[in-house]
Amino acid sequence: MSPEKPVLSLRSATLAFGDRELWRNLNLEVRSGEFLAVLGPNGTGKTSLLKTILGQQKLTSGTIEFLGEPVARGSRKIGYIPQQKLIEQGTPLRARDLVAFGVNGHRWGPPISSRSVRTRVDDILRSVGASDYANVPVSTLSGGEQQRVRVGQSIAADPRLLLCDEPLISLDLHHQRQVSELIDEQRKALNTAVVFVTHDVNPILGMVDRVLYLAGGRFRIGTPDEVLRSEVLSYMYDTPVEVIRSRGRIVVLGAPEGYGAHDHLEHHLEGPTA
Repeated sequence: MSPEKPVLSLRSATLAFGDRELWRNLNLEVRSGEFLAVLGPNGTGKTSLLKTILGQQKLTSGTIEFLGEPVARGSRKIGYIPQQKLIEQGTPLRARDLVAFGVNGHRWGPPISSRSVRTRVDDILRSVGASDYANVPVSTLSGGEQQRVRVGQSIAADPRLLLCDEPLISLDLHHQRQVSELIDEQRKALNTAVVFVTHDVNPILGMVDRVLYLAGGRFRIGTPDEVLRSEVLSYMYDTPVEVIRSRGRIVVLGAPEGYGAHDHLEHHLEGPTA
């Protein structure tokens, strides 16, 4: 039996804007059920990577394939969870309406409210723990509750790949843990590949299979233990960076000039029980 083809494949992938090169010759394969964390400072191409996967941004050179075919915009087999942004007060959209868009929003015209769609929406809301506020306007929900609904919307079409763009930003630690665990549960239930962009790997470290770390036009791919090491990050940042491991936590210390506020690299990376 031949090995299963990767869900996502990048070969010799380079992305540049003018003379500014974000990354060059990136070779990456992501397989079903794998959890890949994408880490690194602002401006290194983390969100741009998601845009290339979504077919919204073309590579400068190289190839990118999804399920063995060149990527195309609007694939129903790719789920997407955006950065947490609160919906404006007064918006009448209910939680079940948002999930329904994920179920049948690909059709022309307004979503179809058939019994089968309602049943599917109810099942999804139950799976993400949002049944209690199914008929509540999304704008009145807390940030954590809104992200639960967005997770539900993203998995509505049983995606083969789930892209997460800083989905924990602005959430408190309790809700970060809840949303992270929810994404991981859905990954395991659906055998979905996850590409999870984040500045802080703390809430997801126990879930991560591999890390793609982008910094200074360089990248490294490997397990968290292989990548989150003093010698590796020092090379990438071209400056001494110290990785400290203590009591199940990892603290990365070092502040290269010009990398922005997030890049004092005081990531507090806890273990699975965080």
